[in-house]
This record gives sequence, C-alpha cells and structure tokens, in this order.
Amino acid sequence: MTPEPVTPAGTYDPTAAPPGCPAHDIAPGGLRRLYGPGAEDLEAVYEKLRAEHGPVAPALVHEDVPIWVVLGHTENMHMVRTPSHYSRDTRLWGPMQDGTVKPDHPLMPHLAWQPLCCHAEGDEHLRLRGAVNGAISTIDHRGVRRHINRATQHLVNKFCEQGSADLVSQFAERLPMMVMCEILGMPDEYNDRIVEAARDLPKGTETAIASNEYIMDVLMRLTARRRAEPEDDFTSHLINHPARLTDQEVSQHLRLVLIIAYESTANLLANVLRVVLTDPRFRAQLNGGQMTVPQAVEQSMWDEPPFSTILGYFAKQDAELGGQRIRRGDGLILGIAPGNVDPRVRPDTKANMQGNRSHLAFSGGPHECPGQDIGRAIADVGVDALLTRLPDAELACEEHELQWTETISNRHLVDLPVKFAPKPQQDVMALPAHRMPSQRSNDWQVSTPLPQAAAAPEPSVPTPAPTPEPVGRPGVFQRLLRWWRGE
Repeated sequence: MTPEPVTPAGTYDPTAAPPGCPAHDIAPGGLRRLYGPGAEDLEAVYEKLRAEHGPVAPALVHEDVPIWVVLGHTENMHMVRTPSHYSRDTRLWGPMQDGTVKPDHPLMPHLAWQPLCCHAEGDEHLRLRGAVNGAISTIDHRGVRRHINRATQHLVNKFCEQGSADLVSQFAERLPMMVMCEILGMPDEYNDRIVEAARDLPKGTETAIASNEYIMDVLMRLTARRRAEPEDDFTSHLINHPARLTDQEVSQHLRLVLIIAYESTANLLANVLRVVLTDPRFRAQLNGGQMTVPQAVEQSMWDEPPFSTILGYFAKQDAELGGQRIRRGDGLILGIAPGNVDPRVRPDTKANMQGNRSHLAFSGGPHECPGQDIGRAIADVGVDALLTRLPDAELACEEHELQWTETISNRHLVDLPVKFAPKPQQDVMALPAHRMPSQRSNDWQVSTPLPQAAAAPEPSVPTPAPTPEPVGRPGVFQRLLRWWRGE
C-alpha cells in the first residue's frame, strides 16, 4: 500500500500496548486497526480516519493486513461504478497473491473467491447476474407482500397473549427467513434450525462450517427437486433461465441470495423497530401520519444501514481516489456507514432524509443489490403489520441497556425486549388479503392518518346515503387505503 511504513502481517506484538489503552488501535506503523480492543466503536474509528486522512484512509484488518477504507460518499460511488479500475475479484488482492492472507485468516469467509455473480466480471458476470435478475423479475411482489403480512401475524400470535416479547429473536430474525423460504420454493424447510444456521454461517467459526454444510444440503436438494419438477418459484426460474446455470451454480447463488437477504433484512427490521421504540419524535411522526413506514425504513438505511461495510474491492490498475494513490492489487473497503454520514453530502446527520434514496445501503454499479425491493417490502409490511397489532408496544428496558455485537461488516442488535397489553391471537388464514401497494406506488401509513374532510359528491351524480359509522366518515385516502388492504 502507498502509506509508509506498513507493518508486515504477523509482526504485531500484542504486549506493545495493554488492552484498553488508547493507543491499542494503532499499529507500530501508525495505521489504525479495524479490529481488536481499540475498535469496539468502529463509527468513532472511521471519524478519526476521516479527520486524519480525508475521504480515503489507510487502515489494517485482522492480522494487520493493510487495506484502504473508503469513507467519502462520492468516492464510494465512483469506486463501485468504475469496474474498469476496481473489481470484486478477491484473487486480485496483493496480500492474497503473496500469501500474507492465509486460508485460516479470520476474514476468509468474506474473502474466499467463488464462482458467483458478486465476484465475476465481464461476460461471466453478465451471464450469472442476468440469471439472478431474471429470476427476481418473476416474483409476484403483491403476493409476496400478502405472505409477509400473514407471516407477521403468525409470529405475533406466538407471543401476543404474553404481553412481552423479544423483537429480535422472536420477530426480526424469523420473518425474513419465513419469506425467503417461500420465495425460493421451500416453505417446508423453515424451522428453528435454518434460522440459527443462517445467523451462524457468516461468523466464520467452527460451528459456521457445519451451518454452511446444512444450508448447502438444503439448497442442493431443492435444486435437484426443482430441476426434476419445476414450479412457479425463484429456484425454478433460476434453473430454467437461458443462461443455463449448472446445479452447483444454482445452489451457490441460492445460498448467496438467502444469506445476504436474511442477514441484511433481519438487521434492518431490528434497527427500524428500535428507533420507533426509543425515539418519541420518530414514533409520533409515524402515528401522526407525517412519516410513512417506507420513509422510516429509508431513514434507517441512512442512519444504520444493515451492512456497515462490504469487503472488498480491488484495484485492477494504479489509480487516484480521494487524494490517495491507489496501487494495483490494493484492497478497498466499501464504507457504507461512514459514506452515509459524509459531512460533504450530509452536514447535519440528524436531518430527516425523507425522499432521498441516495444512501449506500444497497451499494451501486454492476454489483448493486438486485433484491433490494424484496428487502424493503419485508421491512415495510412487517413493521406496519406488527405495530398495527401491538400499537402500545414499548421498550421493556432502558435504552442504554440494549446490547450490540459489532463486526467489520455490520452492527447487530442482540435483543429488543418490549411489553404491551396482552392481545388475543388472530386467525391468520381468515385475515383479509391485506393487499399492499407495490414498491413503486404511493406509500402507506403505519396507523390511521390524521382526519380528513370527506370528499364532496359530484353535484350531477346522485349518491346514496352513507352507512352510519361510529366515527366521522373517512376521507378519500383512508377509503382507498382500506380498499388496498381488502378491508
């Protein structure tokens, strides 16, 4: 890497600075570490790097391997949109080529190259990505939204009579898997084990290996079953796409879609619900109709994106980025969270970002997340349906008692305990269709909008007398909303 001197991998002496020492996050070569005792608060580390180096900063990942962290919003967007200069093929990384990064490196689950669209380039990327995009285009978004609502009601039924719940383990970590199993065409595979395996798999631990084997066994059996008997689901359309993916390619891409969608959406759900429960102004805007659930979700993706960073991009040639000289073979981290708070594009981080979707949560360029509308739908419908069932839910602990686990890739809420007045269960199958507007149509509100004046009838058209109601006749928007929901 350009900044000198760079500490060679494996030369760091942990006794050089005692754990907890303010200097512990700085290596002997002067570069800051993105791991270890000095990196519990990576948000603070990124701001120190920004102050010291600007929008692109040198840093160290595990075992003191040098890497660039892209902190600027503009610089991140330039990197992901310039495939001629920056690739996601990890085999290009210098430390991978010279053996500095060994097979047992802690970040190898993120770095190991695989024949997937997210690592491919050129014609191969177009072939694999085209198959994934083609399969996604066949998804019935309105049908998926109805399934999300019913799945939410099913989960709420399990704890609504108790008057308390943990909205992470009992909701946020379960709803995405229920939905993804339905989309992929394996609803019978949903159970506690697949939820636990999906949460464990990205950790790179010894148990994660077994979790990965279990997930792959499920997906390979699904692939073989759909190859023999195709149905109208994501897996069948992926298999039958003109790109003619092999069974191995199909199962590997199913794993990619399942795990990424699950992890990101579970974090997104937890983050949105936490803000609703801890920020009275935020909740008041929802309840008062000044903010819709989709807008709340977008705000969360600015403030707490599901993935903090993506590792990584790799320089195909010498280049300049953010005032730094990037050499061929250098690795770069896509800084989603730090890019979202770049003071050049967001001087006031507390400002409301309604209507602005230029956050980095879904990356950009050729490798932009292809399933982002599904993730948004799960969060939009799930949060709306949950808060409609439990409008009085409130945090069952002090906000400062909430715990997080943080890695270089994301910040995960451990639990979110809530309490509420016990509610009766609902017959999920007897519920109305609860039709939700598509992602591209007008948003809807989490609760009853502010009262609106009833629409005046056309003078030339006779209108029947309205049916008496216990409250004022709802406005046009409210009646349209009820029609969408099948009420």
